[in-house]
Amino acid sequence: MSTTRSVPLVASGHTRPVVHLSFSPLQQDGTYLLVSSCKDGNPMLREWTGDWVGTFIGHKGAVWSTKLSQDSTFAATGSADFTAKVWDTFTGKFLHSFPHNHIVRTVALTPSPNKLVTGGQEKKVRIFDLTKPDADPVFLQDNGANAHEGTVKSVVAVSDTLVATAGEDGYVKWWDIRAPGPSWTLNLGAPVTSMELTSGRPILVITAGNQVSFQQALNHAGPSVTVNLNYQPSSASMHPLLGDRFVAGSTTDPWVHLHDPDGRELEVLKGHHGPVHCVSFCPDGEMYASGSEDGTIRLWQTTPGKRYGLWDGV
Repeated sequence: MSTTRSVPLVASGHTRPVVHLSFSPLQQDGTYLLVSSCKDGNPMLREWTGDWVGTFIGHKGAVWSTKLSQDSTFAATGSADFTAKVWDTFTGKFLHSFPHNHIVRTVALTPSPNKLVTGGQEKKVRIFDLTKPDADPVFLQDNGANAHEGTVKSVVAVSDTLVATAGEDGYVKWWDIRAPGPSWTLNLGAPVTSMELTSGRPILVITAGNQVSFQQALNHAGPSVTVNLNYQPSSASMHPLLGDRFVAGSTTDPWVHLHDPDGRELEVLKGHHGPVHCVSFCPDGEMYASGSEDGTIRLWQTTPGKRYGLWDGV
């Protein structure tokens, strides 16, 4: 690990707490995009350098989740205005709006991308066919009941047919959307606060209670690792290429915590002025982003001092 002090770049523009961050996959030209979700209701799109590209205007409430398609041409958002929307990232215009009966906390686009997956405070998981946007959604149900017994905090489209969902009921469930009911269930014993698919690796990083759990996304019976921290993480993200470290944020302090794979704390990164709601590694592993109650996004180098992006001139 480098001993050079990490100096973050600050990406401003939001006016309220930043609650979710998501990077696109690495594109053919070696670049990627970053989308941020915020309680100000205006999700923002940024280049890999952190520079602002545009803002998706149209929601009337806090935006809790934003995801990009594999090729970055589409974005999906979930909001407190009881809608999920799909956007054209080139024009910034929304293509479809899907009504719900309560707050939409999480969204995902399948890799194709022809399906939108949503979850939220209704405890339901819906799947919308984007080739037939006017058709009724398909609901994922567990023995005829809702997908979860608590708010659905995260949905992840592992593949075009496999979806993982996580809820405040402490359960993570894997679903083959072609068959009824979940195909596998994991009880983490505490409300799940976040779940993300590691870029380029079939690993789900899940936070629940004081734990960070690393689960095989495709092979449920595959090896998994769970580490205990001395704080409750709000979000965690693993290095996508090396898997030799992970970062975590917490709503109990304004710091970004860097850990080794066994959970040992390597560094505490200070810069935010409020609790950290979300963290995420970029797809090439050269940096990670954090979003905070203070309304800012901060970009941190994995190897401080390396010439990369906007740090090339720092």
